[in-house]
Parts: sequence; C-alpha cells; structure tokens
Amino acid sequence: MMIGGGCLCGSVRFRGEAEPRFQVKCYCNDCRKTSAAGHAAMMGFARHAIAISGEVKEFQSKADSGSDVFRAFCPTCGAGVFARNASMPEMIFVRASTLDDLSLFNPQLVVYAARAPAWDPVNAGIPSFPESPPRG
Repeated sequence: MMIGGGCLCGSVRFRGEAEPRFQVKCYCNDCRKTSAAGHAAMMGFARHAIAISGEVKEFQSKADSGSDVFRAFCPTCGAGVFARNASMPEMIFVRASTLDDLSLFNPQLVVYAARAPAWDPVNAGIPSFPESPPRG
C-alpha cells in the first residue's frame, strides 16, 4: 500500500510503499497521554520502507516492558507523527491519525485493553490483550 501523511502544519511528512506488519490500538498510559485521547492508533512498518522529511524532536521514555521508546513530534505544531522502540530498531510506528488517507488504518489488535477508559471502550470485534501480548 502507498501511505503518506504528516503533522498538522505540514512541516513533517512521511511516505512509503509497504504493507504494515501490524495495525494496533494501544491503551497504555504513555500512548493515552501522548495521543491526548483514550488510545493511540498505530501502524508498524519496516523502518527502511518509510521516508521522513522535515525536522522532528523526540521524547524518550521507558515502556512498561523496560524498553526505551522514542516518540517523534513536530517542533512547530507539536503533533506526534511516529515512534521508535529500542527493542525493535527495524520498525517505525506511524500514528494512524497522521495519515492523509485515514481509511488505510484497519486495527488488527488492541493492547493494554484493561486500561481503556470507559469513555473510549475497546471494540469487541478486535482481538485484544489485557496488557502487552507475549513476544515471540
């Protein structure tokens, strides 16, 4: 699939032609806070498949797994655009909310479903994990 998107002001853009390895809705505390919503919607791609243009700033924090997560945002408008996880350096996690074509996002699973706020419930039709799924 061809994807493209960017931040609110247009200073940061991304594009690529690749199939997402996964599409996920995450309700962990960090994703909720950085998305300013009940969850973050993300598409995971091979890092080399997505080209980024424009300057980003990154905020580093520890995930519940203990891995370092780097969330990239536009320094002009503040919109979060993508994230990287130190435990998966070959991946980039594009925020679905930044896609030019929002219809490309089709969530396949939900993680940290036990943390979903009542006002943003988990869709019962999507496989979900109460916390993080086992990695294997």
